[in-house]
Amino acid sequence: METAVKQGYYTWREVCEDPRLRDLPFKIELNAYGQIVMSPVRVKHGAYQTEISFLLRQALPHGQTSVATAIQTREGTRVADVTWFSSERWSIAAEAFDAPVAPEICVEVLSPGNTAAEMSKKRRLYFEAGPEEVWLCGIDGRMQFFTTSGEVAVSPRVPTFPTRIEL
Repeated sequence: METAVKQGYYTWREVCEDPRLRDLPFKIELNAYGQIVMSPVRVKHGAYQTEISFLLRQALPHGQTSVATAIQTREGTRVADVTWFSSERWSIAAEAFDAPVAPEICVEVLSPGNTAAEMSKKRRLYFEAGPEEVWLCGIDGRMQFFTTSGEVAVSPRVPTFPTRIEL
């Protein structure tokens, strides 16, 4: 661990086990080089995460929802704000530091600093890892749904999911 700290390169397990990184008010991810990337979030961000997780759990009770789910991608560990796993995928990922198999649904709650290019890249990385859908929740609560074919009007897995999250 000491070598990794000196050079600034981490594995996701090291990030999770490092007591200095616990309880930070930032979302932490790893880039392709094993460097920690931290993004500050606002209180409202957590409220959107909670509401989306609650609505997903209601709509898909035979799987597992999770927040701040670490997912292995070809460019490091990315952390989806909200996820939904089928029972099969959950049994593979539940005990991992970062999920070796992507959940069926990955949701990103946008922050004011997020760019369209950043979110497009993150969607690509998630889709390479294997989810069926990637959702974006805008800072105004507006939902966007994506499949590997591109943006769709509603979620194929949860067609009744609201197109705007009200807080």
